[in-house]
Amino acid sequence: MHKVFNYSNNFNLESGKTLQGFHLAYTTHGRLNAAKSNVVWIFHALTANSNPVEWWPGMVGGNTFFDPAKYFIVCVNMPGSCYGSISPLDNNKQTGEAFYHDFPLFTTRDMVRAYQHLRRHLEIDKILIGVGGSMGGQQLLEWAVEEPQLFEYIIPIATNAFHSSWGIAFNTSQRWCIENDATWKNKDVDAGLDGMKTARSIALLSYRHYDTYALSQDGFTADTELLSVDKQVSKAESYQHYQGEKLAKRFNAFSYYFLSLAMDKHNIGRGRSSLHAALGNITAKALVIAISSDILFPPLEQEFLAAHIPNAELEIINSHYGHDGFLLEYEQLAELIEKFLAKHPVANKKNTIQL
Repeated sequence: MHKVFNYSNNFNLESGKTLQGFHLAYTTHGRLNAAKSNVVWIFHALTANSNPVEWWPGMVGGNTFFDPAKYFIVCVNMPGSCYGSISPLDNNKQTGEAFYHDFPLFTTRDMVRAYQHLRRHLEIDKILIGVGGSMGGQQLLEWAVEEPQLFEYIIPIATNAFHSSWGIAFNTSQRWCIENDATWKNKDVDAGLDGMKTARSIALLSYRHYDTYALSQDGFTADTELLSVDKQVSKAESYQHYQGEKLAKRFNAFSYYFLSLAMDKHNIGRGRSSLHAALGNITAKALVIAISSDILFPPLEQEFLAAHIPNAELEIINSHYGHDGFLLEYEQLAELIEKFLAKHPVANKKNTIQL
């Protein structure tokens, strides 16, 4: 069920700016049980929406691991995105005009502080399982530090405690593509779209892996015997263009720009005594999952998480898909999570569901 939560009070951001309220689009699947103990909160990544059945079909939905018949599943569209939550295309209540370039930055910490208001609105006091990959995992970790007693289990996948210089360099290059689009300065919903297409092409190089392209994009798009060399188009070239065009049909450059900035600012140690202390504050049972071929969030970042979250366990999935493996390796993910939950049962079984 797709809904919108409206918060009408002032909301202070890490930047020091104050919003006159905000709204969050969210989707729920299943029903909250009488004990309110079957909540699964799923955090989406950069360009996804609040319905994980659409972008994680092998993990969420009927007869999958996160089955609505068993769990009450909640997923929120992150602020800044164009899928229903407050975004750069919404009107600024102070000016009566769309934010566009003046949209205030929501950090991952700001995001989870917005989610806290939705959680209270839904009368959720305990989240059984929090799970998210990539930028979704960054939000999950922030929340697990902010409210250590809230989660029973957390499963951060292919993510990190702070965004790396490598990751920031990729995002900076993508924003540069958007900034160099001649239309970017326009206050228009389609501003910067061509730049975003190029940005997406760069992003794919970090999401995938050498083996991914070798296995799925090798060769040419037509019979090379019938074409002169100068007319041959490689599958890799065609694929890059296709992915840029595909994103431009469903997303906008403003959201892409500000969400990538939010990712760059991610650092759970900011404003706290230290990064290690922040991770050490997490009390949830933690399964940290890495992807062997991930070059954007390499396994060493998940090793760091597992080393500093108390009693955390680390598992590494072998995959040809690179960072995108967290979206595609359903069977491996389900097997690892199932074993982890069985190994660490909830202490008070009167207040939970049978796992």
